[in-house]
Amino acid sequence: MPNKLGMYLAACTAVVMGLAGTANAESWYPYPAQKIEPPFAADGKPADVEYTPLPKAEQPWKICVSFPHMKDAYWLGVDYGVVEQAKDLGVKLNVVEAGGYTELAKQISQIEDCVASGAQAVVIGAISFDGLNNLVAEITKKGVPVVDVINGISSPNVTAKSLVSFYTMGYETGSYLAKKHPAGSPPVKVGWFPGPAGAGWVEAANKGFQEAVKGSSLKILDPKFGDTGKEVQLKLVEDVLQAEPDVKYIAGTAVTAEAAQGLIRERGLKGQVELLSFYMTPGVYDGIKRGLITASPADSMVIQGRIAVDQAVRALEKKDFVKHVGPKIFVLDGSNVGSVKKDAILPPNDFKPMFSVN
Repeated sequence: MPNKLGMYLAACTAVVMGLAGTANAESWYPYPAQKIEPPFAADGKPADVEYTPLPKAEQPWKICVSFPHMKDAYWLGVDYGVVEQAKDLGVKLNVVEAGGYTELAKQISQIEDCVASGAQAVVIGAISFDGLNNLVAEITKKGVPVVDVINGISSPNVTAKSLVSFYTMGYETGSYLAKKHPAGSPPVKVGWFPGPAGAGWVEAANKGFQEAVKGSSLKILDPKFGDTGKEVQLKLVEDVLQAEPDVKYIAGTAVTAEAAQGLIRERGLKGQVELLSFYMTPGVYDGIKRGLITASPADSMVIQGRIAVDQAVRALEKKDFVKHVGPKIFVLDGSNVGSVKKDAILPPNDFKPMFSVN
């Protein structure tokens, strides 16, 4: 069972406050994290660790990073993390993006091209939980390490995982709501928008959210799955508001929460319909600060990107590495958003996508 919200808030907020303002490359670490033991196990247990990267790589290794897309600020944050860590370590980086969660074939083709062009390690933000398994087996047979970042890959052949449990992210979001509406209180409807069907992170978040709300007075409407493009999510939210005018909460992806802010204002529903995201982006952070979004767990996606590049280099250099690890999760809402510095958990406002480091 995931740790409850209260257990995270005191410890994690204090740590993140300590990290705040330390956006310069040398000082993001040691970072509060959790490793999973045994690694890759579905029933693995989390243990607290502090993550510290290598000071420098032994040589300018060629690393390829594959993302599902760069359509939203979340993946921009991961991009910032991998790029900055490549610079810190002194390695070469090539970033490719497939264009969306429907583009599995393109992602596979891009990764194959990367390896054919001499990539010595591959970091993958996977479009599909199971759909890359044959590719991962082929690559690792060639001695090329594969690091699973953010989304999750079911292949037992991956070298390392730099990710948080999206089960826990979904669970924390559901738990936050369940505490506000315990059993016996008046029932309230929740529209739930977990993201693209079939993606590993979506299935995990959906499971965590659904389990957390059991026994509460929340009535969760049928999940509305869809790509994390703004237009797709906005249409899904519009459909739910039309069909369920008495819905109290819209909970789901960061894109859902960000896109719905304007819609809620336009329709005069501020205060009647509340928004929650199950992961953090700059837009969600700003929404919480402005009182337009109620809450979101923070998973420090920048740090996940940084750790993934460090794991890849450690694997190439046959150095010890934590096989399955991610930053510690905590929930951000109106009560603590003022005390957590944005630079500790998100990329700078002026960061633009970068696709190579030489």
